[in-house]
Amino acid sequence: MPDAVRLPRPSQLDQIPDRDSEETAEWRASLDAVTKAAGPHRAAYLMRRTLEHASAAGTVSGGVALPSLLETEYLNTIPTSAEPAYPGDEALEARITAWNRWNAAAMVTRGSRQGLGGHIATFASAAWLYETGFQHFFHGKEGAGSGDQLYIQGHASPGIYARAFLDGRLSEAQLDRFRQEAGGDGLPSYPHPRRLPWLWEFPTVSMGLGPLSAIYQARFNRYLEHRGIKDTSDSHVWAFLGDGEMDEPESTAALALAGREGLDNLTFVINCNLQRLDGPVRPNFKIVQELEAQFRAAGWNVVKSLWGVAWDELFAQDTEGALLGRLRQTPDAQFQTYATRDAAYIRDHFFGADPALRTIAAGLSDAKLLELFQTSRAGHEPRKVYAAYRAALEHKGAPTVILAQTVKGYTLGAGFESRNANHQMKKLTAAQFRTMRDLLELPIPDSALDADLVPYWHPGENSPEIRYLRERRAALGGPAPARSVVPTPLPMPADKAFTALEKGSGTQEIATTMAFVRLVKDLMREKETGRRWVPVVPDEARTFGMESLFPSAGLYSPKGQTYDPVDRDQLLYYKEAKDGQILNEGITEAGSLADFTAAATSYATHGEPMIPFYIFYSMFGWQRTADQFWALADQLGRGFVIGATAGRTTMTGEGLQHADGHSHLIASTNPAAISYDPAFAYEVAVIVREGLRRMYGPEREGEDQNVFYYLTVYNEPKVQPAMPEGVAEGIVKGLYRYRPAAGAVSTPEDAPRLQLLASGTAVHWALDAQRLLAEDWGVAADVWSAPSWTELRRDALECDAARMRGEDRVPYVTRALAGAPGPVVAVSDWMRAVPDQIAQWVEQDWTSVGTDGFGLSDTREAARRHFGVDPQSVVVQALGALARRGDVKPETVRKAAERYGL
Repeated sequence: MPDAVRLPRPSQLDQIPDRDSEETAEWRASLDAVTKAAGPHRAAYLMRRTLEHASAAGTVSGGVALPSLLETEYLNTIPTSAEPAYPGDEALEARITAWNRWNAAAMVTRGSRQGLGGHIATFASAAWLYETGFQHFFHGKEGAGSGDQLYIQGHASPGIYARAFLDGRLSEAQLDRFRQEAGGDGLPSYPHPRRLPWLWEFPTVSMGLGPLSAIYQARFNRYLEHRGIKDTSDSHVWAFLGDGEMDEPESTAALALAGREGLDNLTFVINCNLQRLDGPVRPNFKIVQELEAQFRAAGWNVVKSLWGVAWDELFAQDTEGALLGRLRQTPDAQFQTYATRDAAYIRDHFFGADPALRTIAAGLSDAKLLELFQTSRAGHEPRKVYAAYRAALEHKGAPTVILAQTVKGYTLGAGFESRNANHQMKKLTAAQFRTMRDLLELPIPDSALDADLVPYWHPGENSPEIRYLRERRAALGGPAPARSVVPTPLPMPADKAFTALEKGSGTQEIATTMAFVRLVKDLMREKETGRRWVPVVPDEARTFGMESLFPSAGLYSPKGQTYDPVDRDQLLYYKEAKDGQILNEGITEAGSLADFTAAATSYATHGEPMIPFYIFYSMFGWQRTADQFWALADQLGRGFVIGATAGRTTMTGEGLQHADGHSHLIASTNPAAISYDPAFAYEVAVIVREGLRRMYGPEREGEDQNVFYYLTVYNEPKVQPAMPEGVAEGIVKGLYRYRPAAGAVSTPEDAPRLQLLASGTAVHWALDAQRLLAEDWGVAADVWSAPSWTELRRDALECDAARMRGEDRVPYVTRALAGAPGPVVAVSDWMRAVPDQIAQWVEQDWTSVGTDGFGLSDTREAARRHFGVDPQSVVVQALGALARRGDVKPETVRKAAERYGL
């Protein structure tokens, strides 16, 4: 018996007994013989065929469990002979696509008069990728269910506007206001739901966020279905992406999630025109092959749609594998060059190096060579695109990515096609428009092109093209893309959950993080709205005291729980369920926020208002995912964002990268973020109740419902006081007097006076400082809670704007502090710029105290002393403010510093 077969280097299989080493040796010898006699291509072909046969269902063995190949040849996945019959009128669809190309180019060129322009080349390459979908696949919102969700590639927006012009949803006047939004009736440059909310559903031009969001949208669709909230089985998510965009880390960050959960309701269409903004995507490599391996490894079904039908003849002649080998070896930048050079260059450089290739090329005319390399790409042929889309929908058990090869700038002429600069080219010349018209065979007379402005063109309301277009959209459920909102107010929860916090905690110490979790736990029990809460946690639920939700709400998993949890015998065990309510995303803030966004916009996407709350380590929220928060605002998301374990000094021992002293400053830049830094549990209750009313209750005139609430809560246990009378309005507006000086240690009537403003956990420092000022220095201080510096500032800015219109409006902060004696000292666990937002509207002398700089590891007390925000430091700052006014002697400040060891 021959020895066991050994590879030249150690193999995984060496660890497994070979039960028939003679048979193994025969297989290897056979492969060696084929390689020697017919060449390595033939051997590779046989091996691939064998692997395909082994893994296919329906083989004699019923399929052999083998790892999938990560790369296949640089060929179409679906041969021409296997393409399904095309169900549409290709001639009519070609004319519609031609009109879209023309009007998109005209819109951008006309806009260039204002120095605005736009992007032309992306849509030119992808026109058939979109049109085939609009004619045969994309379901609208007027049919049953929610329709499909379309993530349109941002730079392709001119083509979508051009199609909306054809279907009657946009006028010429609106096209002429592309990128001119200041008057309120213009078209945004890219898909911006906030700017054009009846058309766009998803903002996508911040590259990388579209693919990430699309995955979690598909996942959330399943979540709604599994929880019995809405049947989303007919909704499909289509994400149109660029091959250059796939370099963004977010583009591929969640591929494994989609593969792991088998999201076959999701299709990525990657327009592989081999160019990014300034040049080739992979100059010396092959982006299609790289992406194929990456997606296959993540468990996706990959459909490569690369070559047009003109290539079939060549592949049929490639008996020696020379053509496949040449395609495999040629880098992308060289393909780009071939698309711009003459036939002689192609004949010499592509075919000239190999005798077998020279033989193939000898039978090809120059015109045929130019067709192959300049126009014959699968992404430009509707039959190829249709076959790929049909294959994607028919594949079950995994998401699909379609890698469609195109030419960037296709049909725009030699000056545009495959040029490195075409992404920045904003207009066509009159001569280029004439060339484009002739190529597209459009019935536009020369006289129409003699004017200064190239005209838009519409075939007419009763033309065959428009009738066909509308009939197809009607059959698919109405216009697309489209966004539709049917107001569905939710009933307010009963007061019981809120009053529990408003009563205070008695003698028990609880942190505001725990107060929030208790509130939401009670709200999730509400009969009417409890099931609509969507807790989103990036693997820190136990840190925030949320493990009590595990057994009752369950953690969502499409597979349920296929194992016995290690803590099954405990009361608060780790329970996964197919209808679980909690989205526990693992260590991914980006994925968690994508989940939150899908839930926060469900009121529009699915007509089902959901109440998501995303709770995270405060430091790892806005700092890490501010761009996604901006997209959330653009998408008009609603819900609660909770920065837990907040502040620069409350995270004992955690150190610099855990110490958040600036997220409120970042949040203040987002107009849709309603930001609060509550000090007490009752403030949390008031803010959450107000948020539910504003975002989910009946709409009020002049009030934007399309906001989200950001609350920072702390992990520092404190006795939570009962809610004082009459402070609810001040909490919502952002400022109220919590404890007047008279409520602390008594001081003489002529004592120096001042006002201490504080937010969050710093209110406790201010209260201690109030006592020390009275006991040690005879100073009377009022303590104010400022739950929202940002809302105070926004109100003040609105008042300033109103005064410019001639209205007499005074900011709330100015009115609240009017007549309050002495200077104002503001203190928080944030950098000073956070409270300084309101300084200019405070009439009193202003001093702020904060935690500027990097965080550090130590006890809370030591960290606060380091930053100068502990009660004693606040006292010295307050005395300094009084000394500058002459209310106390300067040496008082020195004495205080010495007394407290500062």
